[in-house]
Amino acid sequence: MAAANSAQVRRALDAAVAAIGGQPREGQIEMAEAVANALANRHHLLVQAGTGTGKSLAYLVPALVHGKKVLVATATLALQRQLVERDLPRIKEALEKELKRDLTFAVYKGVGNYLCLQKMNSEAGDPDGEALMDIGVLEKDAKRLRAWAQTPGVSGDRDDAPDVDRRVWYANSVSGRECIGKDECAFGSQCFAANAKAKAQTADVVVTNHTLLAIEIVDSHPILPERDAVILDEAHEFMDRTTQAVTEELTVGRVERAAKMAKKHMPGKASDAFAKAADEFAEALTDFASDVRSDPTKAGRLPELPSQLEAPIRKVKDASQAVVALINADSDVIDPDSMAERARVKGATAEVQQTATKMLKPGAHQVMWFEPTFSTLYLAPLEVSAVLRKNLLSDTPVIATSATLSVGKSFDAIAKSIGFVVDQGEDAEVEKGEVDPANVQMLDVGSPFDFANQGMLYMPKHLPEPGRDGPSKEVLEELAELIDAAGGRTLALFSSWRGVEMADEYLRKVLKELPIAVITQKRGDSVGALVEKFAKDETSILLGTISLWQGIDVPGPACTLVAIDRIPFPRPDEPVMSARAAEADAAGGSGFMQVSLPRAALLLAQGTGRLIRSIDDRGVVAILDSRIVTKRYGSTLLNSMPPFWRTGDGEVVRNSLQKLHKLYSKD
Repeated sequence: MAAANSAQVRRALDAAVAAIGGQPREGQIEMAEAVANALANRHHLLVQAGTGTGKSLAYLVPALVHGKKVLVATATLALQRQLVERDLPRIKEALEKELKRDLTFAVYKGVGNYLCLQKMNSEAGDPDGEALMDIGVLEKDAKRLRAWAQTPGVSGDRDDAPDVDRRVWYANSVSGRECIGKDECAFGSQCFAANAKAKAQTADVVVTNHTLLAIEIVDSHPILPERDAVILDEAHEFMDRTTQAVTEELTVGRVERAAKMAKKHMPGKASDAFAKAADEFAEALTDFASDVRSDPTKAGRLPELPSQLEAPIRKVKDASQAVVALINADSDVIDPDSMAERARVKGATAEVQQTATKMLKPGAHQVMWFEPTFSTLYLAPLEVSAVLRKNLLSDTPVIATSATLSVGKSFDAIAKSIGFVVDQGEDAEVEKGEVDPANVQMLDVGSPFDFANQGMLYMPKHLPEPGRDGPSKEVLEELAELIDAAGGRTLALFSSWRGVEMADEYLRKVLKELPIAVITQKRGDSVGALVEKFAKDETSILLGTISLWQGIDVPGPACTLVAIDRIPFPRPDEPVMSARAAEADAAGGSGFMQVSLPRAALLLAQGTGRLIRSIDDRGVVAILDSRIVTKRYGSTLLNSMPPFWRTGDGEVVRNSLQKLHKLYSKD
């Protein structure tokens, strides 16, 4: 990077930091210069930026200085909001003054995140809308949503809309496949999704989510605006989000919805046959689900499509294919509303047909499983690195960043999962104009926090190794003693719902005489509301599972103890992870070392990272799983975490927590 450009990035970063009232940080400066280099020289960058680095400014500022269009993809809605509602608006004016030009930014989400005015105003009944008519209590929600949609200047974005039942939202929105497109739609000029996309097309920085980017990459079909570079924030989640985005799902509800739509808008033999096939599939899947529930050994991964489902799924495939062919052959419809309805039928039916086709003939590198609770068949790719390499990393420079990208101080595991070429023996052919997936810089800029002085890592060696039946009595007793010493102020993270429920039952009994509120996550709870409640009541404790291990930011006295019940290895019955591990074993490698350990290390690093969130934070992380001390792989896990001061002495830890509690109780 030219010295002038480097100086310009540094001046712009200083202006941005001053605009938010911050202080210059060495790691942030180092990262900003590395990002500027990658953008200027068109190479890839993996940068681990620990908590407190200020990584969003470290990539936004050089992106804006660079002057090219940049796409920022995040894993969580919280970070997306932080970027578009806080960071970008606060630095915009200062950077415009520094760079002497206007700067623009926009957020873009999938079509289903915006209200569909055509569907909302359609006179023709729709299965989604008809379902609401049967549930009278939802009528108020529907009226509120309609009133909001008619308010001048609203975005139509689900995140800005009144809080309504999800069924009301689905009755007034469409998927990308079901959308007819702006040019054909009677409401095209007012379309919320189209207007959001138009704004994004011209913006300097577009903020989106991992899922939308993943769908575009895998389908090789442009959804998002063109860009000169991609920034993946929370990049440790990108492979999983990509896998989820391209996982096929087949349910009775999805098939029946498509069949009802076809019958309503295209009555005739083809839709009758589709309805009959949907009924037969529903019966077969219900029987199969009952069979699985009565014999748990049949749950989980399926080596092939069960024979009793093959014929019903084939009938669904053939019947849905016939409906799609009929729609494609009928070009007489010119009324915009009828065209939009046809588009919805075609989108829903084509999705069922494509999924059924794939289920009937899964590829060698795919994994199929059945989930009995919601009676769903799934089909997922074993790995997505090859398609990411071809359709993402060869097109534009990619800057991938997170607080946790390394496993045992090595970036290789995460780099390979995203598709970067990190093995010397692997030659990638690079066409003219493409970016080389092997041309990647890997950088750890550390953290401004002094972890060794701000936090302790407590690893009690005396506890029994975890079993399959949830936390042991000894672990629950240890946890209760630590919570008592800390006066509450605890985020307790569990690797399973069973662990959460057992801890909730035990702790409510033993802590009932103490002024400590127990907040327990339940399935379907809003994480944001739970965390807000926890942060407000400084002596409360929050018990939760995997969704609380990442992205939770509670600085200050409310969180002085983070307790983890066990090392979060993937469950043996987790279909995709176990299939990836089995494939690694079959290839002569180690599924444990290549799949299970890296996954556990990254999640453990995320979980332990919940403790120190500011320069003033103090506290303890307690890992109540003795294997981290007794097993050889413990060193890899420890080298992936913040460098806390380590001890196995419970008395020292409890004394420290008591001192902190007394200190914070005086304030």
